[in-house]
Amino acid sequence: MTDASPAESDPALLSAAGLGRAIAARRLSPVDAVEALLARIGRLDPRLHAFVEVYADDARLAAEGADRAIRSGHAVGPLHGVPVALKDLIDVEGRVTTGGSHTMRERRATATATIAKRLIAQGMILIGKTHTVEFALGGWGTNRRMGTPVNPWDPEHPRAPGGSSSGSGVAVAGRMAPWAIGTDTGGSVRLPASFCGITGLKVTVGRVSTHGVLPLSTTLDTPGPMARTVEDVALLYGVMQGPDPLDPNTRGIAPADPMPSLDRGVRGLRLGRMPAAEREGVAPEMLAAYDRALDRLERLGAEIVDVALPFRFVDFVNASAILHAEAYFHNGAVAEDFSAPLDEDVRARILSGASISARDYLRTRRLQQDMKRALDRAFAGLDALLTPTTETAAPRLDAVDQAVMPSRFTRFGNFLDLCALALPSGFTAEGMPLSLQIVCRGYEETMALRVGQAYQQATDWHLRLPPL
Repeated sequence: MTDASPAESDPALLSAAGLGRAIAARRLSPVDAVEALLARIGRLDPRLHAFVEVYADDARLAAEGADRAIRSGHAVGPLHGVPVALKDLIDVEGRVTTGGSHTMRERRATATATIAKRLIAQGMILIGKTHTVEFALGGWGTNRRMGTPVNPWDPEHPRAPGGSSSGSGVAVAGRMAPWAIGTDTGGSVRLPASFCGITGLKVTVGRVSTHGVLPLSTTLDTPGPMARTVEDVALLYGVMQGPDPLDPNTRGIAPADPMPSLDRGVRGLRLGRMPAAEREGVAPEMLAAYDRALDRLERLGAEIVDVALPFRFVDFVNASAILHAEAYFHNGAVAEDFSAPLDEDVRARILSGASISARDYLRTRRLQQDMKRALDRAFAGLDALLTPTTETAAPRLDAVDQAVMPSRFTRFGNFLDLCALALPSGFTAEGMPLSLQIVCRGYEETMALRVGQAYQQATDWHLRLPPL
């Protein structure tokens, strides 16, 4: 599939960059793009359940306005008229933000999140809100109260979409939105990217404002772009980032445009192979895809080197005091109200934070700083560390064990304030996506995107369509 081939017949099949180019060249109008996506949502979403709310009327009005502006020579930029979906944690003034919880079904936002304002300022069209795990506290993507989005890659058996940005992952994979915004506190952009066969970027804390985003863990929360291609992710990341006076974490962090270095390739870069001990417990098909990806990057000119890490990845799944203490701070009151209609697994996760003492919390924060320094030493001379994104492809929903999380390879990136890109690296024999993770030091998103772009230009996994 190329960007140009389906432009006239089905704009929903275009990448976001392809849509932007077609609209800018006036081969396609924003009205056509919105109508194509709304038609696809109407056909597929009753089964896939990606959206909490579709802003059909507003999106049509915005598309008409964008079309007039572009035709009159008043386009604000290359993304003018391109639709986007938002995770249901992101406030839009006058719209309901539920955070995936029935307890907030009537909560109307009184202001618009900084992220959403920046997208709108680029002329982008908000097409709707996507489902999330309740309070964003879960990695499988399930939501017993509001409904679980269905992974689009298996038409026979419902499979986990990955979470907590489950609806965003399914909307992008199902071609119901060209791209979407998710949030990542322990892997919640990368897990659905892995399970749904798309590309997702976990940014460094402070790169993207969290103002107007319902918090889970203010220390670890990071909004991030989810799309089909690295190019799309880079474009969306470019307009999301930047200092915001309403978010202290962003102060002093200058934007870094990823586009100038995106196509520089990997020749001369040193990329780390994860320790052999970390292969234990990973599905053979995931490992085979991982090994093929390393081989491909090596043939593209990268040097693949072994890395001795000062930890095991699973250590960070267990080092959860920061996440659970802060989740309890934000959501403990509703979790302690046993008449409130909460997912009981999510309630238990929130209430686990009640037993974390100030001493335990501060000890974990000290451990966090110690491990950051240790990782800096291990990363010396490396440009990126490569891992699988998840241990397996998406499991069937009836096989999900809520007592464990699929975040073995993702959570350390949040704990150590790194950035990481997840992107498709193959498929299982059953046709389910596999995923590669590219982990870089904090604030080196441009490097993660550069490596991912080189890999994606040499493969076609990201171009494959689910059997819808």
